[in-house]
Amino acid sequence: MNLSHIVEDAAREHGFALVGFARVRRLKEREDFYRAWLADGRAATMTYLAREPERRFDPRRLDPCYRSVVSLAYPYAAPTPPRVDWRAELRGRIAAYALGRDYHDYVLKHARAVADRLAAARPGTITRAYVDTGPVFEREWGATANLGWFGRNTMLLSRERGSYFFLAEIFTDAELAPTTKPYGEFCGTCRRCLDLCPTGALQEGYKMEPRACISYLTIEHRGAIPREQRPRLAEWIFGCDICQEVCPWNGEVASGAIENPDLVPYLPDILALDDVEFGRRFTRSAIKRAKRRGLLRNAAIVLGNTKNPEAIPVLARALNDPEPLVRAHAAWALGNIGGRVARVALERGRAGESDLDALSEINSALAGL
Repeated sequence: MNLSHIVEDAAREHGFALVGFARVRRLKEREDFYRAWLADGRAATMTYLAREPERRFDPRRLDPCYRSVVSLAYPYAAPTPPRVDWRAELRGRIAAYALGRDYHDYVLKHARAVADRLAAARPGTITRAYVDTGPVFEREWGATANLGWFGRNTMLLSRERGSYFFLAEIFTDAELAPTTKPYGEFCGTCRRCLDLCPTGALQEGYKMEPRACISYLTIEHRGAIPREQRPRLAEWIFGCDICQEVCPWNGEVASGAIENPDLVPYLPDILALDDVEFGRRFTRSAIKRAKRRGLLRNAAIVLGNTKNPEAIPVLARALNDPEPLVRAHAAWALGNIGGRVARVALERGRAGESDLDALSEINSALAGL
């Protein structure tokens, strides 16, 4: 059995739905785009994306011995939240990929197992696996290995699997025959993802403005979320699945999905988490990426978006949170809900507030009332 077949068999045994191969080379076709993307400031606070871009263009900067790359797609369940009235029930939404254990851990474990199978078949082989863990253009290598095509939602799309999968790469010095059958582009004239993106983050030309993306704002962005974007978050407290949910290529993948109540957590419980409880609940989850202050900031915004007066006591308590960022967004949320009780809570909060940013949010909320 040749090495490619060994890798394919190992990949299927370890749960990967798609596998492809490519020669390691310099991705010249992405250089101009990426440099312009960085120059436009689209990395925003994700400064790590600007570090040593040469390593992203050519993996041989990581190890000159690399000859081949194995691209793998590990599926996850399509989002099927219970049919709840999130405003009435004070519920938020999280992206489906974040459910359960952190994907970095288990997908990387399976990718390394596939790499170990390759090394066992060819003693002395060099392998290194990545799952969103290094300076690697994952979508680009997935497309080069013909796993799928770049969709208008800027994700890698497969006719068989849609976009509900994680990508993994194994770089190796072994010579593996490339997957040569080209993958077409099947978005056609469909533009549902562009038209239904609530913040307008998706743009013509298969581009995305990260600074407007709900996933960026709720996960990677560390400071105050711009006021004009807060209502557009709607119920999302961690990530966003809209551009995947509306994609026709995900229809069949989602057809057999089972409702999962964990997709719509009860927001008063989230806003009550202290550092210990946050760590206990999310240490092994991808949600830890947002950190406690980020997740509670997001929960406060969504409670404000509910316009539900039942959220006022929860938000009033959040005005005493140890994190100024949480207090500031709780103040905005109270102002967004409005009413006499919210005003009283804001006035009490202002009396004891010492942080200038939080105080500004309180004053702005009161002025709006």
